[in-house]
Amino acid sequence: MASKQSVYAEASIRVLKGLEPVKQRPGMYTRTENPLHIIQEVIDNAADEALAGVGTRIDVVLHSDGSVSVHDDGRGIPFGLHPDERVPVVEIVFTRLHAGGKFDKGGNAAYSFSGGLHGVGVSVTNALAKRLEVTVWREGQVATIAFSGGDVIERLKTRKPAVADRRSGTTVRVWPDVQYFESADIPRADLTHLLRSKAVLMPGVTVTLTHEKSGDVQTWTYQGGLRDYLMQTLTADPVIPLFEGAHYADRGETENFAEGEGAAWCVAFTDEGTPVRESYVNLIPTVAGGTHESGLKDGLYGAIKGFIDLHSLLPKGVKLMPEDVFSRASFVLSAKVLDPQFQGQIKERLNSRDALRLVSTYVKPALELWLNQHVDLGRKLAELVIKQAQTRQRASQKVEKRKGSGVAVLPGKLTDCESRDLNLNELFLVEGDSAGGSAKMGRNKETQAILPLRGKVLNAWEVERDRLFANNEIHDIAVAVGVDPHGASDNPDMSGLRYGKVCILSDADVDGSHIQVLLLTLFFRHFPKLIEHGHIHVAKPPLFRVDAPARGKKPAAKIYALDEGELSASLDKLRKEGARDNSWSISRFKGLGEMNAEQLWDTTLNPDTRRLLQVRFGDIGFATTVESLNKLMGKGEAQARRELMESRGDEVEVDV
Repeated sequence: MASKQSVYAEASIRVLKGLEPVKQRPGMYTRTENPLHIIQEVIDNAADEALAGVGTRIDVVLHSDGSVSVHDDGRGIPFGLHPDERVPVVEIVFTRLHAGGKFDKGGNAAYSFSGGLHGVGVSVTNALAKRLEVTVWREGQVATIAFSGGDVIERLKTRKPAVADRRSGTTVRVWPDVQYFESADIPRADLTHLLRSKAVLMPGVTVTLTHEKSGDVQTWTYQGGLRDYLMQTLTADPVIPLFEGAHYADRGETENFAEGEGAAWCVAFTDEGTPVRESYVNLIPTVAGGTHESGLKDGLYGAIKGFIDLHSLLPKGVKLMPEDVFSRASFVLSAKVLDPQFQGQIKERLNSRDALRLVSTYVKPALELWLNQHVDLGRKLAELVIKQAQTRQRASQKVEKRKGSGVAVLPGKLTDCESRDLNLNELFLVEGDSAGGSAKMGRNKETQAILPLRGKVLNAWEVERDRLFANNEIHDIAVAVGVDPHGASDNPDMSGLRYGKVCILSDADVDGSHIQVLLLTLFFRHFPKLIEHGHIHVAKPPLFRVDAPARGKKPAAKIYALDEGELSASLDKLRKEGARDNSWSISRFKGLGEMNAEQLWDTTLNPDTRRLLQVRFGDIGFATTVESLNKLMGKGEAQARRELMESRGDEVEVDV
């Protein structure tokens, strides 16, 4: 039967009106994982009042019914009739795309600097809300209006305050419509971070978050700002004191930049830990960076390279690159840009070309001056930067396995076993030197070898095979095991295998699990035949120790538990054996390093009492495993991981 032919004519063209485009394609206008971004649009408007110098407070309330309200003490949204549209201005703001008070950047503009640009923000919030209420205090009057799905359901009403009330400001209460979002829950940690950062970036402005259900109130007010914020967030100590500064164009500089444009920054250089990087444009968090971050990078590189050249510090053959300076830099950057151009409506990345020149122009001379005032510290910073350059240059070359006289040289930190029987020999890859020390003392010297690993192993999922040996830890593992890296379809030479069991031994906490995942990723990606032949194992050290009292005929004893579940079961068993509640003491091991040699032998090394899991390929198949690991470990899969965590995160027991 022939299908009915579709008709394409003039009437086929549909014109979406009002806020219909937002409802049809919400993902084009906001993030749809949860309602946080549509609430942020309201918070940003409140912050713009403070940025304009007419507001001192932002108060956010998470209501018990799932709604969120945001109050500011700014000027209040005008509610009189628009001179051209003859509609209340507050109604236009919430119901029309591309309508707002932030387009005009002239001398008498309401907002010289603001995060708002497109005039889309709160109209999107309104379109994706079951209900939205606005209350405005302005010019001695109170005005209220309510919407549903972007449409007015309660017309504008104005009244005089019940008592003499000279305050001004706006309160917006939003009930997000869950049909537009994957999850109705607003991530509390992200909201808290957002509000705290607003307070940091607006010295003297008070920001509060109230949880109506619990009554908890969090308050942030910062007078100092960026320095304290960065110091609280760093994961490692800086190698030099923090470099901070601020510069905004005054009337004498307006040939290059608009009056008031500029930036405030605080930068820390560390030789370890994960760098902290946060940037903002007119108080809007730019989580994907942009041209203002590029300007900071350019300014830092120019100043430090100039210092190194001036003092002839660069070794022969080393070429400095901007990334050598930036790779160990943590920073908080707050830029003020008159007419910011963002990539997309959700404003995650700044695209304004002039922002690069703006930030670089102010950062570079400030750091040049600082370095020349603190030459000793400048030399210390130069050492760090040069070390990064040398590391980069070494890593860019193909790295071969180190050999001596044709035989691989065993790593110096390997404590080998005496036996040469492959069926008996075991290699334990141990997290940290302190745990390695206990393992060396507690092991069976005849059959057990110990290789301590320093810190987190490199995520080797996307590392090319000929680059693996640039990483010392991976090089040492490969040499100790005696098998070269290979692929799933290869037939590697297994004759050099030195141990029948290669055992991953890490702490029982979340960090230990992370190290396990990194090592399993390494073996699956680059040593799959070791897994296929059953050589890879995971040791399971306990997380808890219970010192149990004597009960009945049973003497006092030490009981070890892998996790909370086993701990609970152990305590239940003690109760059944007649032990009184709290007659026992419970210790939690912070790490393997807290165990003495005897404890580590009893719980984790002794073949008769330990728990050792063999790693094998599961029933799901090799290709499916590759796909899963790519999602979990691939650098370009952040969005997929985010979606996975948000959809399945409530199934995970979090170890805090």
